[in-house]
Amino acid sequence: MQKYKKLEKIGEGTCWTLFKAKNRGTCEIVGLKWVRLDDDAEDVPSSALREFCLLKELKHKNVIRLHDILHSNEKLTLVFEFCDQDVKKYFDRCNGDLDPEIVKSFLLQLLKGLGFCHSRNVVHRDLKPQNLLMNRNGELKLADFGPTRAFGIPIRCYSAGVVTLWYRPPDVLFGAKLYSTLANAGWPLFPGNDVDEQLMRIFRLLGMTTEEQWPSTTKLPDYKPYPVHPDTTSLVNVMPKLNATRRDLLQNLLTCNPVQCISAEEALQHPYFSNFCPL
Repeated sequence: MQKYKKLEKIGEGTCWTLFKAKNRGTCEIVGLKWVRLDDDAEDVPSSALREFCLLKELKHKNVIRLHDILHSNEKLTLVFEFCDQDVKKYFDRCNGDLDPEIVKSFLLQLLKGLGFCHSRNVVHRDLKPQNLLMNRNGELKLADFGPTRAFGIPIRCYSAGVVTLWYRPPDVLFGAKLYSTLANAGWPLFPGNDVDEQLMRIFRLLGMTTEEQWPSTTKLPDYKPYPVHPDTTSLVNVMPKLNATRRDLLQNLLTCNPVQCISAEEALQHPYFSNFCPL
């Protein structure tokens, strides 16, 4: 830790604290994530162990870079490349007045980072604006890999209590424990207070799927039917500024049946990105 000088605290969680710091030797600005270890704990917390094990293997410009790992009796310190802010803070500062080309750039980078993770059999499981970091050059980085899992053969069962509620897909809300890659909205389009309200908001906008549209839905552990409201609102009404191409991509990403939802790699080939010019 003598290599680094703490500059300021920039975040805090239940068992971790994030600092902006400077490498005394190179003057490089970095992020230090201190993970507190309990006095009676014999092992490193599983979330921290997963995070640095996976990040050691995930080398991509749209995935946060892990530089170093430092360990002491009291804490574990992960040394990351420094990013100035997260996407939520950026959106808040813009007050909803977002340049369409910047939105396109963010989505393109998100899909590239996500596609890379999926190609390495890694599923993030908590995509939300707070876990998408950005630097001064406008580069977006996937971060917070604590809930992340590797998937493959043999297929494993995972917890259904993953992904912040507002971004949790219907199959996981219905208790699915077998899943791989997830595609979620990048903003609180469905801000439910609990699982029931979350599902009601989703089906009010997208419509309740039938057994023909989503086979085996009724066999999910927590499945129950939800009434289709006659006042179902369309994406056109909720987001009138989106043109047909943007709505088509969003509709494909919000498909309730996970088998029919397009992958990150497929989304990158969508016409929405055909005329993209890097900023």
